[in-house]
Amino acid sequence: MIELLTAALNDALEGVAEVEPVNGLSPSKGAPDALLTLKSMEGSVQVAVEVVRNAYPRDIQRAVWVLDEATKTTHDQDHIRLVAAETLSPGAKQSLKERGIAYFEKSGSLYLRSKGWLINIAHPSKGPSRPETISLFTDAREGVVHALLMHAHQWLTGAELAEMAHTSPYTCSVVLKELERREWCDSMGGGRTLRRRLVEPGKLLDAWAEDWRLRAEVKTRGYLFVENRKNLLREVSELIHEKDISGECILSGAAAANAYAPLLTEADMVDLVVHPGMTKALIETLKLKPTTKGANVQIVERDHSAFLFTQTFNDQCSLASPFVLYLDLLDGRGRNKELAQYIREKMESTWAI
Repeated sequence: MIELLTAALNDALEGVAEVEPVNGLSPSKGAPDALLTLKSMEGSVQVAVEVVRNAYPRDIQRAVWVLDEATKTTHDQDHIRLVAAETLSPGAKQSLKERGIAYFEKSGSLYLRSKGWLINIAHPSKGPSRPETISLFTDAREGVVHALLMHAHQWLTGAELAEMAHTSPYTCSVVLKELERREWCDSMGGGRTLRRRLVEPGKLLDAWAEDWRLRAEVKTRGYLFVENRKNLLREVSELIHEKDISGECILSGAAAANAYAPLLTEADMVDLVVHPGMTKALIETLKLKPTTKGANVQIVERDHSAFLFTQTFNDQCSLASPFVLYLDLLDGRGRNKELAQYIREKMESTWAI
């Protein structure tokens, strides 16, 4: 890697400066992997080099620490700090640039700014194939995703997140590491003080929406007589309260979404979300008439993550969280897409930093 870096610098600085290795560097704890000297008419400058393999933003922290330690006793103008790697993610490159640190990638990409020099050569990365991504939307992991979206841009410990998502710290760790790899999540600290925050909620929500669109769910439609269809949601919620089953189902779909963020003049369908295996009991309790044509109630079976972060409606039952409401509106029925966009804009306003 050092030989490749030396050759790349010599090519880039041909006629301007010569690049020579500093021999006799003794390996020691905290020392950089190599020192190079750039000699020009204006004098010489040393380049402290730390080598990493395939790096994302968090992976470069130790390299930055080593370079800072190696150059803290010298004047900034006498040293250039540089990270060399087989591959650097876009986020890692940006982080190095913001810290004033040069970088070199095995593909030939080279960035260095010093005195009157600016080298900025970009080539496509030629590292090993990207490791296969893990699914973020199994039931337990989906709860972590749900919790992160509800608390976007907030610094959270693994224990805090596990409590919110009603899952294990291990599951939270799996999700957070994958989000860090995708550069949708930042971290600070370490060990018990390690905290992370979601910084790309829009990208995470889009990924959830794509998975939501492809999944197969158990859905049953039926008809419930109501005197005035404009009062469908209120009458369904009153019936749920009357039958004392508010803890067994939550309201979703267009009618519930319109109650959360009023936009439509009328919504002709209420979704009732229940736990797996509870459909038959709910049909009997509410005395729904099974039908496909003219249905105004749809029962959907879902796991526990869909029941997180519910909202009270009329002090009688619960609406699904804004994110579940949004995802349910992506079915394209009627004006659902328009209402979905309205709800998303309302959610995004809470993400502003």
